[in-house]
Amino acid sequence: MESLLIYGIAGLISGLIVLIYIRKLISESRSSQQKIEKAKEEGIYEPVSLYPYIDPNSCIRSGACIMACPEEEIIGIRNGRATLINASRCVGHGACFHACPVEAITLRIGTDKRGVDLPHVNQNYETNIRGIYIAGELGGMGLIKNSVDQGRKAVENIAKTIEKGHKATYDLIVIGAGPAGISASLQAKKSGLNVLTLEQDTLGGTVYNFPRAKVVMTNPMELPGYGKLKFFQTSKKELLDIWNDAIQKNDLEIVENCKVESILLENEFFTLTTNKVINYTTHRVLIAIGRRGTPRKLGVKGEDLEKVAYKLLEPELIRDKHILVVGGGDSAIESALLLAEQNSVTLSYRSEKFSRLKPKNLENIVNAQKNEIIEVILESNVKEITETDVFLELKSKEIFTLKNDLVFIFAGGELPTRFLENAGIQISKRFNYTLLSHKK
Repeated sequence: MESLLIYGIAGLISGLIVLIYIRKLISESRSSQQKIEKAKEEGIYEPVSLYPYIDPNSCIRSGACIMACPEEEIIGIRNGRATLINASRCVGHGACFHACPVEAITLRIGTDKRGVDLPHVNQNYETNIRGIYIAGELGGMGLIKNSVDQGRKAVENIAKTIEKGHKATYDLIVIGAGPAGISASLQAKKSGLNVLTLEQDTLGGTVYNFPRAKVVMTNPMELPGYGKLKFFQTSKKELLDIWNDAIQKNDLEIVENCKVESILLENEFFTLTTNKVINYTTHRVLIAIGRRGTPRKLGVKGEDLEKVAYKLLEPELIRDKHILVVGGGDSAIESALLLAEQNSVTLSYRSEKFSRLKPKNLENIVNAQKNEIIEVILESNVKEITETDVFLELKSKEIFTLKNDLVFIFAGGELPTRFLENAGIQISKRFNYTLLSHKK
C-alpha cells in the first residue's frame, strides 16, 4: 500500500511537471506566433539579406541559437522548434549558425519570392574565370566578421594555386580595402605572396563611410598576421585604428583612390586597368568590393550640386544647417540622428512606414519625431534640389518646399554588374540560396 502511495505521488509530480512543460511550450508558441503576426504587419518578417534557415526536423529546441544572437528577437520558439520571427532585422552575424549543437541551421540569402543577384563562385571562392576570386559582401557575406573570415579563407586557397615562374608583377592583387580585402591582404602577406591592394576610395571601404560613432562589430574575430580581437563592440574609429596598425606592422602595399576599371586576361596573366596612368599585372585576382559599388542616385534636377552627398564622414563638424536626409534604412536613420544633435534635420522616406530598421534605430527615430528633434516626412520623394531649397512631392502630389543647406542621400547602391560581366564573371539571380552550411 505504501509503495502504491509513493508511486502515485511520483506519478502526480511527474504529471505536474509535464503539464507545466506543455503549458510553457504553448505559451512560447503563442508568444512567438503573435510576434510573427506583428512582424508581418510591420513588414519586417521577410529577410532582406543573409539570414538563418532552421531545419525543423533537426532542431531539438536547445535555445542556443536564441541566446547566441546579438540582435533582438530574430528567433523564437514555436511548436517546440526554433523559428524566425523578425527576419528582416537579421544582419547575418552567423552566431546562431555556430551555436546550434545539432547543426540544424544554414545561412541563406534570397527567398522564394525575392531573388538576389550573385556572382558564381565555388567552394574555394573562385569564379567561373580561373584565377579570379570573390570574397566578402559582393558574394553575399556582408557582416564584418564573416567578410574577414572569407578573405582569409579565399587567400588560403589562392596560395595553393600560385605557379612558380609566372610573368606577372604580382602574385595577387586584392581589389578593395574593406574588411574582406584587408583580411585577404594580411593573409597573403602571411603566406609569403607578393600582394598589392587597390582601393577606389579610402582604407576601410564601406566601414569608412559609416557615421563616426556607429558600432560596426558585435562579434570577436581574428586578423591574419595580427591576432585575435576579443572585443564585442567597437566604433568605426577604433576598428580603423586596428586595421591601420595591422597594415603598418605587416608592411602592406595599399594604393587608395585607385579604381580598377577592367580586368583583362592577357598572356596567361591578368592586366588591371585603372583610373590612374599606371596599370598592373597579376597572377591571381581577389575581388573584395561591396555590393553597392556605386551610390544609387535619385535622378532629379539639382542632384549634381556640391551640397549633395551620399555618405556622412564628419557629422560633428556640421553645425547650424538645414539638412535633408533621404532614405529609410539604418544608415539614413543613424546619420539623421547624429546630424540632429547640432542641426535642423528633416528625413524624407518614400514608404508609408519604416520596415527594415534595427529595433534600437526604430525606437530612436520614433522618439526623435515625437520629441520634434527630427521632422519625418513619409511617402515623399525629392522632386528638385536648388542652392537654397529642396522640393518634396507628397503622396497627395502636393509640392512641399524646405529651406536647405545640405542633402544626404542614402538610397543604397548598384551592384557592379557591368564591371564583373566585362571580366567574364557570370551573375545570376538566386532564390533560397545557401551561402554557409556545415556540410560544405
